[in-house]
Amino acid sequence: MAGKLGLLAGRGPLPAQVAAAARARGTEVFVLAFEGETDPELVRDLPHRWVPLGAVGRAIEALHAAQVEEVVLIGGVRRPALTNLDRRGMQVLARLGLRRHGDDQLLRLIVEELEREGFRVVGADALIEDVLASEGPMTALAPNADALRDIALGIEVAARLGDLDIGQAAVVQQGLVLGVEAAEGTDALMARCAALKRAGRGGVLVKVKKPSQERRADLPTIGPHTVRVAAETGIAGIAVQAGHCLIVGRAEMIAAADRAGLFVIGVAGR
Repeated sequence: MAGKLGLLAGRGPLPAQVAAAARARGTEVFVLAFEGETDPELVRDLPHRWVPLGAVGRAIEALHAAQVEEVVLIGGVRRPALTNLDRRGMQVLARLGLRRHGDDQLLRLIVEELEREGFRVVGADALIEDVLASEGPMTALAPNADALRDIALGIEVAARLGDLDIGQAAVVQQGLVLGVEAAEGTDALMARCAALKRAGRGGVLVKVKKPSQERRADLPTIGPHTVRVAAETGIAGIAVQAGHCLIVGRAEMIAAADRAGLFVIGVAGR
């Protein structure tokens, strides 16, 4: 039997998928739940402890007390306010002050801190089968030549954005970059671009991992919700980096895209 898994659970459906997959293979699961972030339903039947986001010292103490061996960071979380950081959190932030201040650098420091404490940090793709995007069309509809050109531009733009550790996504329509992702997230990016789109075929949402990204934390993610927002905001299709993007609820996502007449495709990165 594998060692106990500590699930550092943020928002969204992926934490529940990871917990179910781990338990199915006989692994004990302990949930580190973050106040205001983790879904209370996730921990209803699982050993857990609630901690404030930013209480790094308390979080590490809880993982040691639960005798956790492996940890996985999964689900979205907001960056904690400075006033919510404990002493250990301030120490981590002080090291960040010597580097860029993007989310990837912060997550990389958190991974380093966990490894320094003796935990093995694993990615969600090590726990869930078929969670990574495959290459090629996943839907009945495939992008046409114009959409493929927009995808190529979106890959280049999103990769350069990732070089600066800012975001993971861009929306491109008919050769025009309508918007890039920053702190607002993908849903807000698509909503913002809805007011900027041209007449005719809708734009393409492109999501790729940051070039130097710590792939065990915060890989780009799409799912049924992404497809619903895309349809509502006039997006014609979604392209994600094959092998480097997590797919939540693949079958449901594909069915939703087919109903909406959207394409979803896995593509090579830059």
